[in-house]
Amino acid sequence: MNRLLAVVLIAAVAGACAGATPAWPQFHGPNRDNRSAETGLLKRWPEGGPRLLWTATGLGEGFATVAIAGDRIYTAGNLSDATVITALDLAGKTLWRTPNGAAGRHDYPGSRGTPTLDGDRLYHESPNGDIVCLDAATGRRVWGLNMLETFGGRNIRWGLAESLLVDGDRVICVPGGEKVAMAALDKKTGQPAWTCPGTGDKPGYASPILIDHKGLRQIVTMMSASVVGVHAETGALLWRHDHKAYEEETVSTPVFHDGLIAVATLGPGAARCLRLIVDGQTATVEQVWHTAALDNHHGGILALDGYLYGTKVRGTWVCLDFKTGEPAYTAKGVGKGSLTYADGMLYTYSEKGLMGLVKATPESHELVSQFQIPEGGKGLSWPHPVVCGGRLYLRHGDLLFCYDVRAESSG
Repeated sequence: MNRLLAVVLIAAVAGACAGATPAWPQFHGPNRDNRSAETGLLKRWPEGGPRLLWTATGLGEGFATVAIAGDRIYTAGNLSDATVITALDLAGKTLWRTPNGAAGRHDYPGSRGTPTLDGDRLYHESPNGDIVCLDAATGRRVWGLNMLETFGGRNIRWGLAESLLVDGDRVICVPGGEKVAMAALDKKTGQPAWTCPGTGDKPGYASPILIDHKGLRQIVTMMSASVVGVHAETGALLWRHDHKAYEEETVSTPVFHDGLIAVATLGPGAARCLRLIVDGQTATVEQVWHTAALDNHHGGILALDGYLYGTKVRGTWVCLDFKTGEPAYTAKGVGKGSLTYADGMLYTYSEKGLMGLVKATPESHELVSQFQIPEGGKGLSWPHPVVCGGRLYLRHGDLLFCYDVRAESSG
C-alpha cells in the first residue's frame, strides 16, 4: 500500500510539473538570476531567424522588458505625458493600460523598470519614483506613492531604473540619499515596514536581489558609488563596499554564486567580486578580485556554472572565471548588448537589434545563429531579452516582438 501510494504521489507531482505554466514574473526571471529552466528549444535558428508569431504596438517609449505569468504579459512605456503600464494577452492583444505618474523626460526618455508580478498584484516604479500596486487582472490601482517624496530622496541623472523586488509581504525599493538608503513597503498597503538609514549615496540604476546565505537573508544592490547589503528582516545596513562608476552609472544587477557577489559597471569600478562572510545575523565582505576586463554598461552580467558572461562597453563579449576574474574568452559576437540564458544557450541581443544564439560554454563564443529584428522601433534596443513558454520576447521602443523558439513547434 505504501509503495503504491508513493508511486501515485510521484506520478501526480510529475504531472503537475509537466503541466506547470512557465512564468517570468519579474526582471531577470523567477530567481532574478536571468536563467530560464526551459528545455526543448531550438539549438539553431532558420535563416532569417525563428518564426515571428506577432508584433505588439502601442507600448510607448522605453526600455522596460516584459514580465509574464499565466496568459498575461506586462511591460511599461511613455505614452503622451504619462508612464503607462500595459497588459497584453499571449497573442499580443492589449487588455488594459494604467498610468503610473508622469512620463520620464530624462535623456533617452521612456520607462526603465520592468513591472513585478506577485500573485494577483503587479508592482512598478517609474523613472520619477512613482510606485504603484495594481490589480494584475484589471489594472485597477490598489495603492501608490512617490518614493522620493516619501523618503526624502533625489532623482538621478538618467531617471530611476530599478525593477521592484517583492520579498514575502514586502516590496523593496531604493530611494537613496541622506535619510533612507533602502525601504521595505507592506505590499498590501504601501506603508513602510522598515527603512535602512541613508549612507549618503544616491540610488543607482540597478535592481536589488535577495541572497539567502548561511541562514542570513539580505538584500543586495548597487548605489551610486557602492555595493550594499541590507538585512531583509530588519533593514539594518550589514555592509557597504565602495564601487565607483563613470558618471555614477551603476546599472547592472549584482549576481551571486557560491558565496561570491559580482558586479560590473563602466569606469574605474569595472568588474569586481566580493566574498560574503556571514556570522550569525551579521555579515561583511572582502574583495576577491577587480578587473577592467568586463566594464559592462547596462546589458547585465550573467552567472552560469562558475563563469560570468556579458559585454564590455565597446561591444566585446567576455567570459570570466567567477572565482578568479581571469578571462576565459573575448569575442566580437553581435556587439554591445544584453543577454539571457535558456537550455544550454545564451541569447545575446545587441543594442542595434541584432539577435544572437550562442553556445553557453567558457571554451569559446560560438555564435551559431543570428537575425536582425524588424524595423519600426525607436531608439536603441536596450530592453533585455526574455525566453518564456517556448517564446522569445524582444522589446524595441514602442514594439514587442514574439518569436517561436521551440524545437518542436505545433505550427
